[in-house]
Amino acid sequence: MTSSMTHGSTLRDTPLLEIDPLLDDPGIRIVVCCGAGGVGKTTTAAALGVRAAERGRRAVVLTIDPARRLAQSMGIDLLDNTPRRVEGIKGEGELHAMMLDMKRTFDEIVEAHADPSRSRAILENPFYQSLSAGFAGTQEYMAMEKLGQLRARDEWDLIIVDTPPSRSALDFLDAPKRLGSFLDGKFIRLLMAPAKMGGRAGMKFLNVGMSMMTGTLGKLLGGQLLRDVQTFVSAMDTMFGGFRTRADATYRLLQAPGTAFLVVAAPERDALREAAYFVERLAAEEMPLAGLVLNRVHGSGAARLSAERALAAAENLDEGRIVDQEAGKAAGRGSTRSSPTPSAVEPDSESDRPSAPPTSQLTAGLLRLHAERMQVLSREQRMRDRFTTLHPEVAVAEVAALPGDVHDLAGLRAIGDKLAGGALPAGAA
Repeated sequence: MTSSMTHGSTLRDTPLLEIDPLLDDPGIRIVVCCGAGGVGKTTTAAALGVRAAERGRRAVVLTIDPARRLAQSMGIDLLDNTPRRVEGIKGEGELHAMMLDMKRTFDEIVEAHADPSRSRAILENPFYQSLSAGFAGTQEYMAMEKLGQLRARDEWDLIIVDTPPSRSALDFLDAPKRLGSFLDGKFIRLLMAPAKMGGRAGMKFLNVGMSMMTGTLGKLLGGQLLRDVQTFVSAMDTMFGGFRTRADATYRLLQAPGTAFLVVAAPERDALREAAYFVERLAAEEMPLAGLVLNRVHGSGAARLSAERALAAAENLDEGRIVDQEAGKAAGRGSTRSSPTPSAVEPDSESDRPSAPPTSQLTAGLLRLHAERMQVLSREQRMRDRFTTLHPEVAVAEVAALPGDVHDLAGLRAIGDKLAGGALPAGAA
């Protein structure tokens, strides 16, 4: 494993990400866990929440579509859009958890910013129902909306956000602007024009001035859907500016000193490349990065035995080149045997070669497994080195790969311990 650490910035040169000082800092009010999908963001966010609460913080974890086992690990059978208290937390703090309900959050925005008749018209509109349930970027935008709502309530002194499982980590930062641009853009304004003109004049404008656009859209979307869109746009007219305003406000919140971003990745090429993109984007947006959490890192208790030596030993065992222990000892003492036994002579043919005994076969198999593990370690080290060479200033915390899934608070505590370098949280047994 040392061969991959001969140049560039290595993990030994990289600053250590200190999790406990981050969680203990009363000035830190928001921690955002970002990264590509499938790298363990949700588990990381939940483990941070448990550790923060057991160190005295009043914390809430906003998760995005967690696996059922994770909800159960926090003792909650059902996570929804309402923060629910997690029982079993040790120490003086509290932990609440919730799962983002994208559509419900969108509905709440409509209900809060439109009068009852207008909000009812919007909520019942078919296009709105499709938009709120599945428009690209809606989940990321609503995660930011919910974060803003939680922060405005000032009920918790630490909010931990698990960002949506997007294909790209950058979607979390890009989605609010994309959705805001869509709702506030020229396309929407064009659709609004006929409704604003009203009556026959509007229909004439629609049929003549927009004939090419609406004709094409009508073929693609269908006439009824286009009418639903126009009805939706007309009802939402007074709210468009609000989307842009809230997106801007949330951006400023994310740039504030009280926010800390944790980029979560696995020691794999695509995940670390995504992490590098995100680190660069945060720097460009002047958003505060706390560091990188490297999840599912493999290790070995026999790292001094290289893959090459392990494979060579396995081949020797298979080919019978390593004599049994007793014969080896005898040879080492300078045995006085006049001639070697037939089995000790190099066989003349493959058929004459003795088969390895069962224990040797087992040992050879274990050596090959060890060689595969060492190759994995070497590959992971190369990936880490590539990232730390590009970003030597980014602090890193490693979490060892677990043999199974996290299914209870004890498992989340164990993850928290690994994040913090093995220290026990204050107040925890």
